[in-house]
Amino acid sequence: MKTIIEPFRIKSVEPIRQTTRAERERLVAAAGYNLFQLHASDILIDLLTDSGTSAMSTEQWAAMMRGDESYAGSESFYRLKQRVQAITGFKHVIPAHQGRAAERILFTVMCKPGCVVPNNTHFDTTRANIEFTGARAVDLPRPEAADTQLRIPFKGDLDVAALERLIESEGAGRIPLAMVTVTNNSGGGQPVSLANIQAIRDITARHGIPFYIDACRFAENAWFIRQDEAGYAGWSPLDIARKMFSLADGCTFSAKKDAFANIGGFLCTNDDRLAELEQNLLILTEGFPTYGGLAGRDLDAIAVGLEEVLDPDYLQYRIASTAYVGRHIADRGVPIVEPPGGHAIYIDAGRMLPHIPRGEFPAQSLAVELYRHAGVRSVEIGSVMFGANARHELLRLAIPRRVYTQSHMDYLVEAILEVNERKHELRGYAIAHEPPFLRHFTATFRPL
Repeated sequence: MKTIIEPFRIKSVEPIRQTTRAERERLVAAAGYNLFQLHASDILIDLLTDSGTSAMSTEQWAAMMRGDESYAGSESFYRLKQRVQAITGFKHVIPAHQGRAAERILFTVMCKPGCVVPNNTHFDTTRANIEFTGARAVDLPRPEAADTQLRIPFKGDLDVAALERLIESEGAGRIPLAMVTVTNNSGGGQPVSLANIQAIRDITARHGIPFYIDACRFAENAWFIRQDEAGYAGWSPLDIARKMFSLADGCTFSAKKDAFANIGGFLCTNDDRLAELEQNLLILTEGFPTYGGLAGRDLDAIAVGLEEVLDPDYLQYRIASTAYVGRHIADRGVPIVEPPGGHAIYIDAGRMLPHIPRGEFPAQSLAVELYRHAGVRSVEIGSVMFGANARHELLRLAIPRRVYTQSHMDYLVEAILEVNERKHELRGYAIAHEPPFLRHFTATFRPL
């Protein structure tokens, strides 16, 4: 059969409210034209993020009933630890309430002013947590990633030649760790090849630099490796994931992505000294090392989710259904980051709306219009989010896992194509108010 179906049945439904265009005009204006400030009840299809928005399975809900809420020595933690170690092989598993908490602990322990941390592309919270320590976050995407229309696999790879140059210019002593984000969220959700991870490992090992993986979407990345990298077609997603993690010294992980959980994350390392420092900070700011700011039921839900996400039937459906949206709009003239990624479709708003200069935030304009037109919430990944560090003006349509059906995706495609037909009518925005950090969450805008 050619048709890819959802590999699950729906046992519980949540109603979504239809709104009129007039209502949405009023609501988005009241929100300062910032879609983060809208009430979820006023959204028809919510593609703001795939983080914490997944539908949990019957097995996850059953596991939550087994949650051990003991303050210390929770059995839920040990079930999670066993599952994480079975996938990653890392010695120390430190739970945290979400991925950015794991990032904050890692960078607080490892970074200091004047340090440099390279990555293929840092996401917003990763960059902010690095820069909050006084260190500098440096993006090193492969050169081909600059062309959003180029259809080649593994555009999420880190530029290893640029990494070598950075180490030579900065000195290994100023680089406390190197990272790679799989998949490369800020770079269009593009995957990273095992060959690239191996090359990073070789370089960092030669210079004595610890190497970490931001593993939020490790399972989706593993599927792309199986699908597109020579030599891995016969490998299971689990074996590919194990190979990926075996090349690193540690990882950060948000369980709100590839573990289907609504909250949670963890930090892993093989370094006993670092683990002690990280656990001390965890106790100070998150909680005891066997719960890390999470309820036991959440720890159990994550443990089950980590097993379910590596199911080949699920991963085939996930990647194919995302590509379905991408191909249907790209083949009708909407420029996306090619090829489609795993968790989201990224529209190249700078290319789609060339009449709106980047200083007037074309992707924000597109996000507002898509909500006004169809009740769809998306997120700007461009100059609003990254300021001068933005490489592209992208609109991300992040698809929650196991939440929306084929008809929702067909509605989304129709809405995007209708907006594209009158794209010349869209106008830019100016920032009316912004905070000092992570401005995209709370900034307000005014139409120009």
